[in-house]
Amino acid sequence: MITREQIPSVLGHPVHDVGGTKIGDAKHVFLDDVTGEPEWVSVKTGLFGTSESFVPIHDASLVKDHLEVPYPKDKVKDAPNVDVDAGGHLSEDEEHRLYEHYGIDWDAAWQQANQPGTGGWTRGETETTTGTTGMEATGDDAMTRSEEQMHVGTERQAVGRARLRKYVVTEEVQQTVPVRHEEVRVEREPVTEASRDDAMAGSDISEAEHEVTLHAERPVVETKAEPVERVRLTTDERTEEETVTGEVRKEKIEADEPEDKRQP
Repeated sequence: MITREQIPSVLGHPVHDVGGTKIGDAKHVFLDDVTGEPEWVSVKTGLFGTSESFVPIHDASLVKDHLEVPYPKDKVKDAPNVDVDAGGHLSEDEEHRLYEHYGIDWDAAWQQANQPGTGGWTRGETETTTGTTGMEATGDDAMTRSEEQMHVGTERQAVGRARLRKYVVTEEVQQTVPVRHEEVRVEREPVTEASRDDAMAGSDISEAEHEVTLHAERPVVETKAEPVERVRLTTDERTEEETVTGEVRKEKIEADEPEDKRQP
């Protein structure tokens, strides 16, 4: 159990659940009306600490620099919303709803609190008053007025994906290339004294054939993959301005003065 002397070590410090996961930061500690001992702690949860959840502090413990409560994080975040009055006081109905949420027997807790010699709820002449009062450790009788301030931040999240995809297309390419071929051309030359011996080498009159092989070039196409370009994806960061609207609460303090003091 957290004692009154330990309140300064609780306020503003992290609150962890039973598994060691951080729930939020302790904002207020609520004391029992009669015993003055810590009864509840409010924890700032949600984005930027905009929500406030109540959790019993009776079985909580201080571990190094944080408060550890015997409840899971989701249990605390789902606790009933409670509107604390101007005096920082929890009503009986509000406490009852919180007890039910955390599985605490309301009747057993009431009977235990009212055992002889123990502090608990006080019974007046005509009605029973119950509840706890919220206090902050200030060390004096002054009341601290608090206001919520909106802190706007940014979080990075994925909004889309871009990828490179390579595929093959076929296109027709035309290129002119020179090709050569051989043609037959008949050359005739008269017999001269220089070529007479060659001309007379054969028989006088006979039949003969002479064959010549003709050659021609033809286009040959060959393809070969050659690297021509490197492509990669990069990201450019641009800053835009967006207006964020939120609600914040603030406390007001009014003094209730005795009737006889108000009279002139």
